Amino acid sequence: MIEGAINCSILKRAQEKGLVEFGLHNLRDYGIGKHRRVDDYPFGGEAGMVMQIEPVDNAISYLKSQRDYDEVIFTSPDGEKFTQSIANELSLMKNIIILCGHYKGIDFRIREHLITREISIGDFVLTGGELAAAMIADAVVRVIPGAIGDEQSALSDSFQDNLLAPPVYTRPAEYKGWKVPDILLSGHDRKIDEWRLEQSIERTKKLRPDLLKEK
Repeated sequence: MIEGAINCSILKRAQEKGLVEFGLHNLRDYGIGKHRRVDDYPFGGEAGMVMQIEPVDNAISYLKSQRDYDEVIFTSPDGEKFTQSIANELSLMKNIIILCGHYKGIDFRIREHLITREISIGDFVLTGGELAAAMIADAVVRVIPGAIGDEQSALSDSFQDNLLAPPVYTRPAEYKGWKVPDILLSGHDRKIDEWRLEQSIERTKKLRPDLLKEK
């Protein structure tokens, strides 16, 4: 699942440019016994299976023996909400581990003693944390200088400066009577920048007023 995400588009090109390196690790390689077990029934009789601490500790310990890590992140529905600000912050780090949750969850001792940060991509539950990890990776890598051909493009995306992006248009200037705003055709850079900021503020007020409260 993650291989498909990291081997296409911007993530693939970033790897080819030497800007980022991904290492995918199967927890079963660090599992217990001949069957490489990584999960067991929860104490207390609750339904579902829980990821065991020993395979996770083995995996993280091995990775840390190879290099230093800035963060050991767990993708969790009850973690801090992932934002563009966090993506920007993580893009400045050198090495990161992302642990993908699965089953009913992970032994809480992992979260207490091995994890440095918990991140959620939204108030919903996925079957596993792989998709969340892929989304985090995409958001982080795309703001690394050189990952996108036009670096200003990433800086003008939604949620930079807690504002939604303004509307964008391209040719033709008129289609079925639907016209591009005249200001964008004027060639007046300062007025265009003012229009874009006004549009960003208005769209944010209308669609995501909570972002303005965070500023």
